[in-house]
Amino acid sequence: MASAVLPSGSQCAAAAAAVAAAPPGLRLRLLLLLLSAAAWIPTGDGQNLFTKDVTVIEGEVATISCQVNKSDDSVIQLLNPNRQTIYFRDFRPLKDSRFQLLNFSSSELKVSLTNVSISDEGRYFCQLYTDPPQESYTTITVLVPPRNLVIDIQKDTAVEGEEIEVNCTAMASKPATTIRWFKGNTELKGKSEVEEWSDMYTVTSQLMLKVRREDDGVPVICQVEHPAVTGNLQTQRYLEVQYKPRVHIQMTYPLQGLTREGDALELTCEVSGKPQPVKVTWVRVDDEMPQHAVLSGPNLFINNLNKTDNGTYRCEAYNVVGKAHSDYTLYVYDPPTTLPPPTTTTTTTTTTTTLTIIADTTATTEPAVHGLTQLPNSAEELDSEDLADSRAGEEGSIRAVDHAVIGGVVAVVVFAMLCLLIILGRYFARHKGTYFTHEAKGADDAADADTAIINAEGGQNNSEEKKEYFI
Repeated sequence: MASAVLPSGSQCAAAAAAVAAAPPGLRLRLLLLLLSAAAWIPTGDGQNLFTKDVTVIEGEVATISCQVNKSDDSVIQLLNPNRQTIYFRDFRPLKDSRFQLLNFSSSELKVSLTNVSISDEGRYFCQLYTDPPQESYTTITVLVPPRNLVIDIQKDTAVEGEEIEVNCTAMASKPATTIRWFKGNTELKGKSEVEEWSDMYTVTSQLMLKVRREDDGVPVICQVEHPAVTGNLQTQRYLEVQYKPRVHIQMTYPLQGLTREGDALELTCEVSGKPQPVKVTWVRVDDEMPQHAVLSGPNLFINNLNKTDNGTYRCEAYNVVGKAHSDYTLYVYDPPTTLPPPTTTTTTTTTTTTLTIIADTTATTEPAVHGLTQLPNSAEELDSEDLADSRAGEEGSIRAVDHAVIGGVVAVVVFAMLCLLIILGRYFARHKGTYFTHEAKGADDAADADTAIINAEGGQNNSEEKKEYFI
C-alpha cells in the first residue's frame, strides 16, 4: 500500500479516461458527476487515504476497500491495474459484472471481486479528489493450488533388497508447492525440482527407496503443503515386495520337548514367503534319513527313537525369489530311571558311642553322594519322579549331616574333659608333699619306739634340722 499526491493534470487525465471508458449512455452522467465533484474539492490538508493488501485463492472472492480518515465528503474512485475506473463514487463505469459495490459512504468505498483468476492479480488504486489529490494502492495476490498430483513408481513389483525410484509431481501451482514423503507413518527425504511457466510452478520430487520384506503392502505417500490448500492434499501407492521364504521348525511332539529312547518325534516346518513357497523338503544333514522316518508334506515323524537317530534335520523351502532353510538338532536321551531315596540312621548313646556315630554317618551319607553322581548332567534329563526322589535323598542327607555335626561336637568336648582330668591327676601325684615330725625323724635310725623318742628329743637341740620337704 502506498500514497502519492497527483498533479491537477494527472487528475484530469484520469477523469477523462473514466469518461471515455464508460458506455455512451452513461458518459454524460459521469461527466456531470466529475463537474460537481470539482465544484466542492477542498483546498485544505489533513486527508488520509489508506487501503490493505489482499491475498485470495483462485476462484474465491476478493474484497477491496478504500478508506478515508477524517472525511470531508471528497470524491473516492477505484481503478484497476490498467488504470481503468472500476467505481466512481457509487457508479461503476466498467462493464465487468464481477465487481460489485458492497459499501459507499464519504469515508469508505468497498468493492467485491468474485471468481478471482490469476489475471486479476496486480495493483488496484484508490484515489481521493482533494487539493492536492491523494492516491493509495492495494495489491491483490492470487494463490493457485496444484491442479494435479501424480505419483509414479518405477516398478509395480519389487524384490527384497532392491532400490526403486518413486516420483511425485504437483503441476500448475502458485507459489511453488512443498512435497513431503512418507512410508507408512515414517517420513522420508526426497529431492525436488521446480519448473516455472507463465507465473505458474510445477514441482517434481524424487524418492529412492530400498525395499524390505516388511514394506510389502505399506503405502508410500506423497503429501503437498501449499498456502491455498487446507488440510492434507496427498496421493499414495502401495508397495508390492517379493521375498524368499522364511522357515521355522516347530516341535509338535513330545510336548515337554525332551526326547528319550523309545519316544516318538514329530516336527512341523512352518514357511512363509511371497510368492508362497511351492516346494518344502526334509533332509538329514551329513547322513541319510532314518528308514522308520515318515515324511508328509511339511511334517516329519520319527517313531521309536534311538541314539542312531541323533543328528541335524533340515527343512528347505523354495520360491521364485530364492530358497531358505532351518535346522533342528536331535539328541536322544536315555530312558528315565528311578533312584531309591537315601536312608540315614541317627543313634544317641554315650560318649564313646558318639564317636562311632561320626564314622557311621559318614558311611551312610557317602552312598547318597555317589548315587547323585550317576544322575544325568542336565536338569532336563530328569523326569518328575526322578526329581522327587533326588529331592528326598538330598533332604535325608542334610538331616544326616546335622546329626553327625552335633555328635562330633559332643565327642570333642567329652574327649577334651577326659584329657584335662588325666593331666590334673598326674600333676597332683608328682607334687605330693611330706611333713617330717621329730618322732618320725628319730624313727629312721631307731630299733624301737623308745629309742626313736630319745633320738628325736636329742635332735631338738639343733634347730636347723627342723625342715619341711616337698618332693
